[in-house]
Amino acid sequence: MLKHQYLLVFFLRFGAPMTASTRTTVLSLYMRVFRIARTWQAQSGVASDTETERKYILQEARNLFRRNQKLTEQESIRKCIEECEARIEIGLHYRNPYPRATYLPPMGLATQKGRKLRAQQRLRKQAKPIYLQSHDET
Repeated sequence: MLKHQYLLVFFLRFGAPMTASTRTTVLSLYMRVFRIARTWQAQSGVASDTETERKYILQEARNLFRRNQKLTEQESIRKCIEECEARIEIGLHYRNPYPRATYLPPMGLATQKGRKLRAQQRLRKQAKPIYLQSHDET
C-alpha cells in the first residue's frame, strides 16, 4: 500500500488547474504502464530480452512522468496523456516497447541557412507523431 500512497502524493503535487478527473486519468495511466511492465514478454521469447524491455518500460515511464510532474496547463497535460495512451497502444500492438522511428531524414529537405532552415524545423515539429512528442530528436 505504501507504493500507492507514494504515487498519490506524487501526482497530487501537480498545479492547481489540474482537475480531479485528470489526476485520476494520469494516475490510472501510470498504474497501467506498471501493470504492462510486470506482465511484459519480449517478442523474441528470450528471458534477458524480456528483462531488458521491462526495465526500459519502467524507466521510461518514471522519467516521463517525473519530467511532466510540474505541468499545470490543461492543454499540455492533455497532450501528455494522449502521447502515453498512443505509446501504450503501439507498444502492445507491435509487441515492442521502444518508440517507432520516423523516416524523415534530419534537415533533408532544406539548406541549412536562413528562412528555409526555420521553415524546415517548423515542418518537422508539426509532422512529429504524437507518440514521439516527448523525445527531442527523432
